[in-house]
Amino acid sequence: MDLYPLLRPALSRISPETAHSLAIRALRAGFGPTARTDCDPILATRVWNLDFPNPVGLAAGFDKHAEVLDPLLRMGFGFVEAGSVTPRPQPGNPKPRLFRLDEDDGVINRFGFNSEGLAPFIYRLGKRLGNGGIVGANVGKNKDTEDASEDYAAGISATCRLADYLVCNLSSPNTPGLRDLQARAEMGRLIGHALAARNESIPDPAGRPPLLVKIAPDLDDAALADIVEVVLETGADGIILGNTTLSRPASLRSAHKGETGGLSGKPLMALSTERLATLARMTKGRIPLVGCGGIASGADAYAKIRAGASLVQLYSALVFKGPGLVVRVRDELAAHLRADGFSSVAEAVGADLR
Repeated sequence: MDLYPLLRPALSRISPETAHSLAIRALRAGFGPTARTDCDPILATRVWNLDFPNPVGLAAGFDKHAEVLDPLLRMGFGFVEAGSVTPRPQPGNPKPRLFRLDEDDGVINRFGFNSEGLAPFIYRLGKRLGNGGIVGANVGKNKDTEDASEDYAAGISATCRLADYLVCNLSSPNTPGLRDLQARAEMGRLIGHALAARNESIPDPAGRPPLLVKIAPDLDDAALADIVEVVLETGADGIILGNTTLSRPASLRSAHKGETGGLSGKPLMALSTERLATLARMTKGRIPLVGCGGIASGADAYAKIRAGASLVQLYSALVFKGPGLVVRVRDELAAHLRADGFSSVAEAVGADLR
């Protein structure tokens, strides 16, 4: 029985950040739900030589400090991404910095990379080694760091032996200047340093986790083309599109729609999927893409896959639909694949572009 609809009215009366903290504490105490283990085999997929039981992952931002990775995996996710983590601890932006857009099924945040730093993050990752499940480490930069590439290299060096894949987050709108790192020259230098840090830490190419770049959904075609060239030239392994958006659709109705920060949730679905499809046309299958932004159903996940995503991620919809959403998305996605005659996720990737 899904109890979340009964709990949600009470949770909505407290601040979003407090509600999130309570959810982390509940999961840490063992109160999280456990999904069915009989994940439909049609959902199994292989990307970067990693075997995903299903392509539905949890985006970075929920478990910023790598505290509850195993309970989250037990909820039914095919993979979970921890972070973003910065090398040194930093508090992030002043509160309040998280806002529910209830009428729009959306969220605005301006956290600003609040992080406990690498030390506790890698300690927790190390403690769970051998537990199974695919876990990613998402790294960022400290607000006051002048040479961003140093922070990303430090994050990659610290996490590359402990995570199944790595992500350089260049697209949070809440750290001044961060999105400027998506410019061609800056991004090329930064990704080159991050890859060098990974390769130096793990000399054997067979043992190196893939390194992905997380970009914004607000980029125009020219900027996306530059990013594709940088990723191909440097040898990065994939792209996540996207992060939150600075845009505000005219359809927004909620009282907090004017808050400063990045918008996520349902209002982001159309924009992020359109930009994903454009990116997929540019990459032409040469690198795997992860579709993120606005997913709240199996149909949404399926749309991302048909637009070119090999894997998908969700987060904000959990605020409105609860943890039972994960299994519903999985089941609905499997039904969509079968209804259209696909025998695997991989067969459906980019179907709308062919």
